[in-house]
Order: sequence, then structure tokens, then C-alpha cells
Amino acid sequence: MAKRFIAVFMVALMVVALVGCGSSSREIVQLTLSTEDSTAILAAAGIMLPDVEDAVGANTTIKYHHWSDAFHNYDEDEIINTGYWTFVNKYGGEVDWIETTYSTRFDDLANLVLSSQSPDFTTCSVSTYPYYCIKGIFVPVDDYIDYTDALWAGTADFAANYFSIGGQNYAIITDIKATTVIVYNRRVMEEWGYDDPAELYYNDQWTWDVFYEMCVDFTDPDEDRYALDGWYWEQAIIDSTGVTVIALQDGEFVSNIDDPRLEEAEALIYDLNKNDCIYPRWNNSYQCRDNTTIGAGIKEGLTLFYPVEKWGFTDTVENVSAVWGDITEGEVMFCPMPRDEDGDGNYYLAAQPVGYHIIQGAANPDAVVLLAACERFKVLDPTVIDIDTKQLKETYLWTDEMLEMLDETYELVNNYQIVNFTSGCQSALKGAVENLIGGTIGSSPSTWAQLKETYSERIEYYIDELNAMYRGEIEVE
Repeated sequence: MAKRFIAVFMVALMVVALVGCGSSSREIVQLTLSTEDSTAILAAAGIMLPDVEDAVGANTTIKYHHWSDAFHNYDEDEIINTGYWTFVNKYGGEVDWIETTYSTRFDDLANLVLSSQSPDFTTCSVSTYPYYCIKGIFVPVDDYIDYTDALWAGTADFAANYFSIGGQNYAIITDIKATTVIVYNRRVMEEWGYDDPAELYYNDQWTWDVFYEMCVDFTDPDEDRYALDGWYWEQAIIDSTGVTVIALQDGEFVSNIDDPRLEEAEALIYDLNKNDCIYPRWNNSYQCRDNTTIGAGIKEGLTLFYPVEKWGFTDTVENVSAVWGDITEGEVMFCPMPRDEDGDGNYYLAAQPVGYHIIQGAANPDAVVLLAACERFKVLDPTVIDIDTKQLKETYLWTDEMLEMLDETYELVNNYQIVNFTSGCQSALKGAVENLIGGTIGSSPSTWAQLKETYSERIEYYIDELNAMYRGEIEVE
């Protein structure tokens, strides 16, 4: 299907300047693991990964297109990516980072493809599927990866169910992670006399009502205190119902807009807005606090909860402690989003794929698969799991409670898989759904009933269009 549309895709795109963001001025810091850990990884790698002489793509360099570098280190206080470490030290591989920006990444990538300068790969996510796979920027991976191999047994079904088109897989999925968790400062919680959300979760008492009561009690606009901030919390509340506005069922995208669970979630969002619990970004040039600094206000007790993915609070001790709270004192903690007390009793977190897309025109796809195999290996092998855990604990000073909660969220997304496809749809559908979800907040919020009346037909129309593109019945614009 990608080949069918690639010509249209090439013609339709207007060539502007090639990636103009320039190379980063940061310098790579060459970090290494201890001799003991290095020996352990290489010994364990021989169990699951191919011998060097048999590994296609060994001793080559692959080009990685992304707005951040997931492989190299730029600070001596960072942890080491052990999958990449194995790719380099066992197979002599290397990754060349082709830098872009988050907002221009797809346009930049399209221009590189058009100019026959295609990078080899980029990260797969819910924002890259289905539209950009249908459009032909990314290619099927089945010619390069054998999803029947035992190495991929834990992700093969996820790839087939959520990231395939016409029976072809479009992503090399190395793992499945939680999207948005709720982060808070334990010192602030204690100062306000609130029960610890993580303890409430383990006692099955972390519910919407408890969360809402904390938010309302904490908020005081006159004191610049708002319970919630960030870009992801509304969708995270929607996800906590176990249902998404757009879902993929039996090979068709469908709308769940009439599901009563969505109405309940939007009622909660509406009430949070009505009680001023949300940092009013609509009054601040649509920016979050402190120029959108992730976690801003948490340490100072001006923000109570900051829903974000794990990357948002996984950084050096200095950086995390400056924003989120003193990690050396155990102030930083997180847990799943609260559950609906009238729901089915489960805690839901949306699932996010971990892995890669092969880009149209990639020169070295086999080496991308080899790197992905190294990444998959570190997810499965106890030796590497222990080393990664040790790095979080010893380098980033994560507490045992944080590590246990990380395992807990991992179990949740793997046992109760829900995938939010909105960000990966065509812009018209994505915009309509985002306006629907966000319409109950702001200075002039609407009710869910009003929003459904406004957006229902529009969303159904664009879902029908998406399904037609998905089946190859119409061309991609």
C-alpha cells in the first residue's frame, strides 16, 4: 500500500528548505559501563542475539531522525542506553543522529525523502500511525524482521493488532510502555495533609473522587496555585476509563463518542475547569507554567499533579531535583491515573509502542533491525534488566518505590491494552477529536452534549475517510 501512495505523496508535498535546524552544539560524552556489567551484557547477549559474523548490518552506521537523541550521552551524569551499547560494543554499529524539531519533524523527514537523503529510521509512536504509514513515509518491516522469532514473541501480536496495514507490519516494536502517569511531590502532599496517591493506589482507593477533592482543596488562583498543569492530563483522564474516542476494531477505525464512560470523564474534566483547578494556559498565550517547563510548580507547591510520560521526570539528579523536588530525599513519586469509582474496577493507562519505523528509501534497514534486536534483548534478559535498574537507582537515584511503581505501570499497560490513535490520524480528524476532548475546559467551556452535537458528524465523516485510506480505496492527501 505504501508503494501505491508514495508517488502521490511525493507530488503532493511541496519541497521547502531541507532540514534547517542545524547540528546540535552539544558535545557527546563517551560514557562506559563497568567492566563487570560490560562482561555480563556481552555474555548474556550470546544467548538471544546472533553471532557477529552472522549479523546482517553489523559494523555499519545508521541514520536516526528525531528531535532528541535516544542513544548518545551529553552529560557525564546520564545513564547509558544498554541496547545501543550492545549494538556498538558487540556488533561495531553506530547511530548518526539527524536532528529535527518536534513541530517540524514530519515536514523535515518528507523533504529528506524527496531529496533522496532518507535517514534509516525513527521512533514509532501513536503519532506516526496510521496516517504517515498509509502515506508512505514509513515502509512495512516484514521483509527485514521475523516476528515469529522467539525474540519478538511479546510484541508480535501488539504490532499486528495496532500497527499493521493490509496484513503488513509497519513497526519494529521492542516493548510496550505506559503513556501518561501522574507525578507529584511527596513533601507537598504531606504538607497539605493528603494521603499519598501511590499508597491509595496499592490500597485500591485511588479514585476520581479522591483525586478531585484534592484538586479542589489545593487550588487557589489568588495564590497562583493550580492542581493540574501540562498538555496531557485531559487525554489521560479519558484513557483512565479504558475507552478512547477512536479505536481500531476488526480492521476498522470506529468512534466511541457515544460511550457513557467518555461522558463521565468529560464531566470530571468540566468540573475541574469550573473550579479553576487547571493552570489557565488560555490566559497565558496558551502556555503551561514557566514557559511550558515540564513539571513547573511541583517543587514549589504551586502545582499538585503533573501528568506526563516517564521521560518527563527521567533525567539527571540535578535537573529532576531543580524542577520536581529533591530526589535525594525521596520527594518525587508517581502512580497510575485514578480510576472511575463507577467503572469496572481496573486502572487504565494508554499503551505506547517502543521501537522504530524504517523510513522510505532507507539505505541500511538491516542494521536498524539489529539495533532493535539489541533493544528487545535488554527488555527480556534478566542480566540487562538488572543493569538498567541499577543505573536508574545509582545514577538517577530512583527509589525502590519508584522502581516498583514503574513495574506496576508496565503490568497495567500489558494486561489492559488500550491505544489512543488520535494523534496519528489525518489532521482534520485529529483536530476534531482534540477539540471535542478539550472543549470542556477554557474560559468558555461547553458541555459534553454540546460538543457531541458539534463534532459527532464531523468525526464520523473523517473516520470513514481514514478507513477508505486504510483500505486503499482513496488516495492520501
